[in-house]
Formats: sequence, C-alpha cells, structure tokens
Amino acid sequence: MIDFVRNVQLWFAPQEISEEGRTPDYRFSLANERTFLAWLRTALALIGGGFAVDQFLPHLRWAWRAGLALALLAAGVLCSLRAVNHWVRCERAMRRGEDLPVSRFPALLSIAVAIVAVAMVVVVIAGWAG
Repeated sequence: MIDFVRNVQLWFAPQEISEEGRTPDYRFSLANERTFLAWLRTALALIGGGFAVDQFLPHLRWAWRAGLALALLAAGVLCSLRAVNHWVRCERAMRRGEDLPVSRFPALLSIAVAIVAVAMVVVVIAGWAG
C-alpha cells in the first residue's frame, strides 16, 4: 500500500523519479512513454465508445444503453489511471535495475471489453429478431 501511495505521488512529481537509481538508456524511457500513450489512446477509444453507445442507440432500452455505456466509460477511466500508474512503476523499475512489473490489468480489461462486445452482439441479434 505504501508503494502505491508513493507511485500516486510520483504521478504529479515525475522529476522525483530521477532521484532513484541510475538513469536508464533513454530509448527505454521513451518506449515506456510510448506504451503510456498507447494506453491513453485505448482509454480515449473506450470513453468514445461509451458516449457513442449512449448517443447513437436511442432506440435501445435505457437500461441496456446505460449499462453498456457506463461499462465502456468505466473501463476508459480505469485504463487511463492504470496507464500513468504503469508508467511510473516501469520507470522506477528501470532506474533500479529491477524486472519490469507484471500486471493482470490487460487481461481484466480484455475480459471486460469482451463482455461488453458479447452484450452488444446480444443487443444486435435481439434487435434484428424483434
């Protein structure tokens, strides 16, 4: 828990990361930043998908529309927060010469997106049948 709190502090003071360990090859730091930006693009896509479901499916029952939209929006929020936390954790690990941190988040995000996709398939099929 203490390490998590320290990571959150570093979200807002990234210059303090340079006080830990040695400076890694800049290519690794830049690759870590590109990964961070890819996570942010994923978060933006999920958020955009949530708004699209809410705005462009007005004939869908409100509970379905709200549930699917909120699931996508929540996944986008979690993805954006996870992006910055993962960036800090990786940067600290590289500076310390440690293994990069592992995460279950990609698997959880994939499962959440798959569940929403299956729900969308059900909605589309039910819409065609009805």
